[in-house]
Amino acid sequence: MNKKPLVTVLSLLALAAPLSSSLAADHSHHHHGAATPTLQLNQGQKWATDAPLRDGMSRIQAAMEPRLAEIHGNRLNRAGYAKLAASLEREVGGIVAACKLAPEADAMLHLVLADLGAGIEAMAGKSKGGDPRRGAAKVLGALEDYGRYFDHPGWKPMAH
Repeated sequence: MNKKPLVTVLSLLALAAPLSSSLAADHSHHHHGAATPTLQLNQGQKWATDAPLRDGMSRIQAAMEPRLAEIHGNRLNRAGYAKLAASLEREVGGIVAACKLAPEADAMLHLVLADLGAGIEAMAGKSKGGDPRRGAAKVLGALEDYGRYFDHPGWKPMAH
């Protein structure tokens, strides 16, 4: 399995952290600690998306949806989680490679991608002490956040 896309995503997230922090911080005051970036709307509106992002996120959701019953019923085995994680990892890599958002929207997207990446790693069994089922829950949470904070016409939250 090619680990490069996930490594690329995590590297980009590390680079985006200072931008995200600067967006979250109040520039008129000096702060003694780094601000933890949090997802937020764009002045009350959802962030703009582009076609590569919408396509990739739609494919991630489409990959997760048919497996929900197995995940919730604790019937998906480790090999099933690993296969699902590999497909999600490819989609995230494609999003990172092709998506071109404005810097502020990109910084918010990186927060969603960080959760996706952490969930995917747990699903794949790559994170120390990671539980694949909890990883899937993290992926589902990231998909909910994406729908809540990003303008994706026709996006429907999954029932789970």
